[in-house]
Amino acid sequence: MSDLLFPAEPGQRAIARELYELARDQPLISPHGHVDPAVLADDEPFPDPARLLIVPDHYLTRMLLSQGIPPARLGVPTRDGEPTETDGRAIWRLFAAHWHLFRGTPSRLWLERTFETVFGVTTRLTPETADEVYDAIAARLTESAFRPRALFERFNIEVLATTESPLDDLAAHAKLAADGWGGRVITTFRPDDVVDMEFEGWAQRVARLGEVAGEDTATYKGYLAALRSRREAFIAAGATSSDHGHPTARTLDLAPAEAARLFARGLRGEADAADAEAFRAHMLVEFARMSIEDGLVLQLHPGAVRNHNRWLHGAHGRDVGGDIPQATEYLHALTPLLDAYGNDPRLRVVVYTLDEYTFTRELAPIAGGYAAIYLGAPWWFLDSPEVLRRFREAVTESAGFYNTAGFVDDTRAFCSIPVRHDVARRVDAGFLARLVAEHRLPFDEAAETIVDLAYRLPKRVFRLGDEQ
Repeated sequence: MSDLLFPAEPGQRAIARELYELARDQPLISPHGHVDPAVLADDEPFPDPARLLIVPDHYLTRMLLSQGIPPARLGVPTRDGEPTETDGRAIWRLFAAHWHLFRGTPSRLWLERTFETVFGVTTRLTPETADEVYDAIAARLTESAFRPRALFERFNIEVLATTESPLDDLAAHAKLAADGWGGRVITTFRPDDVVDMEFEGWAQRVARLGEVAGEDTATYKGYLAALRSRREAFIAAGATSSDHGHPTARTLDLAPAEAARLFARGLRGEADAADAEAFRAHMLVEFARMSIEDGLVLQLHPGAVRNHNRWLHGAHGRDVGGDIPQATEYLHALTPLLDAYGNDPRLRVVVYTLDEYTFTRELAPIAGGYAAIYLGAPWWFLDSPEVLRRFREAVTESAGFYNTAGFVDDTRAFCSIPVRHDVARRVDAGFLARLVAEHRLPFDEAAETIVDLAYRLPKRVFRLGDEQ
């Protein structure tokens, strides 16, 4: 067994090995992610290695952009249809020529572990070995054992949550259900594009929401009814949570008349940035009310300045690596929601952050003091071994282990899912081993805890099992 990420001190390393063995083969619970459900619904062979592993991974393409390599040369589609590189081998060679840029980064760790543990390729990637590695992975992709559903089974994924807009017809999930995969791949309700007035085409999207739900979304009352209707459809498709990616964590509990006035200004195109922020903040409290009614776990992902690289957004669109984290305040921002529902055990709010300095100061004490709040795992810019360790160190003293929600992989890269979970389990084994070595936790309790963190806790928090 590899000692990857285990403590260097021999005594702690030996304990970490024992603890990791207990967690290593636990089924994967993936309650938050962005894999396209059509990948599993259609179960078609994956494309060439470059289109599978490089083109859609903005961690990789943004690093090369930082060194002057435009995304078009890596095959990233353009908004205006301008041509991009289509030769997978050429993309792979270009990437390999710049592989040194990823030394010490989590991206290198994810990718090397994916090469080895998923595809059985142990050759080190270099400019000289680029074709050898490419050909080895390409050969695997022609085998039936490397089709999406076969890999799903091999990865030991018990539940995989995808993320869809209320405007999505959920056809891929319907096909999965018809094929007998319902309950294993579930959807997540992500309403940002019909809530955020600053989202491009918001008013038209709200109108489309009304058409999809059969409600009059020209009125605020009809808008809320449409959202409730779509939540019901998502729950029928297996959803157990909603997801909200707001710029800030601000919440507001407005009177219905004031919320309706904001909504009307938005539809007329008269809302300014302050109006948009106030409406987003109010809708978080509104969604909390809906969650108490229908049981969806509310996930809040604040703190990203979307499309900060305006050239990148203009050339290639959203979600291609142009977002940047910002400092995020939680204590005062969440107070209206906490005042209204923070002590209601029927509500579950899983809060994430891109600002790790808030773990100790705000988030852990909040989670340790309110029944409704759980801490989500470090994500996106923070999903590295170093921050996973710091997360445990920062939050455990105030929130313990059981006010956290386990690990989420938060990935579009299907083949990296088992690698990411494995890294989290190794980091947790190391953290718990230190507590055991310092005589702060008996081994038997550490053994129970690591299985809880890997498997039982995310199942319970995200209402994915019988014990909720």
